[in-house]
Amino acid sequence: MGKWWAANFNGSRFALIIRNTQIMKKLLLILLCTTTLGLVSCKKDTIVQETPNRTIIITIQPNQWLPSTNGRTFTAEINIPEIDALNVDIEGILVYLDHPVNQSSYIQLPYVYEGASYSYEHFEGGIAIDIQRSTFATENPTKPTVPIRLKVVLIPSQDVT
Repeated sequence: MGKWWAANFNGSRFALIIRNTQIMKKLLLILLCTTTLGLVSCKKDTIVQETPNRTIIITIQPNQWLPSTNGRTFTAEINIPEIDALNVDIEGILVYLDHPVNQSSYIQLPYVYEGASYSYEHFEGGIAIDIQRSTFATENPTKPTVPIRLKVVLIPSQDVT
């Protein structure tokens, strides 16, 4: 640079501007190459953790409904081996029965229909469906006389506490 400076230092500022422009172009090119390499080396990974729900559909037969000693509750205890301790303690369980009017659809428990309260209790290895007299009903519930479809959805979850 010393010779160039000496040769072009005859008072001409134009040569100095051109030299500075050339240096700036080189620096800009190096910076652009470095940035491009940095961006190209980054890889975007889309991580999808699939935790599929499990659905169990069972038909409860009329003879599975057992009355309580006072006759105010009918209970059907259903064995579902897929319900384990993890389901009971951490994960979610949704329960549905055939809709009382529209047999082609389900209604989620708990619900009340014509004075009868439908509820459930889940435990390791199964589920118990109860039909009880609701608070404002004057008569005890009647035992179902037709098969009723039961749908149980097991929803995986992660404990974050």
